[in-house]
Amino acid sequence: MPEKMEASFSILAMSIASSAAMAMGLAPDPQNGKLAKDKNMARFNIDLLVMLKEKTKNNLTNDEKAFLDSVISDLQMKFVQV
Repeated sequence: MPEKMEASFSILAMSIASSAAMAMGLAPDPQNGKLAKDKNMARFNIDLLVMLKEKTKNNLTNDEKAFLDSVISDLQMKFVQV
């Protein structure tokens, strides 16, 4: 029987970040294995992470905050390069 995944803030952030990476053409779509660029969708997913950061301000652990800051910064830098 497959191991049950535990829901966590980091898993949520990574899920949104993965969607942003796919939309930037940095990761293949798991459905078809193809790379495709959709800058509007990439921006939307990055904006979701920024909104999540704002809405969870002062409610995250130091590790969660550092992780989210790092993910947002990395995605924003990659976004301007695609």
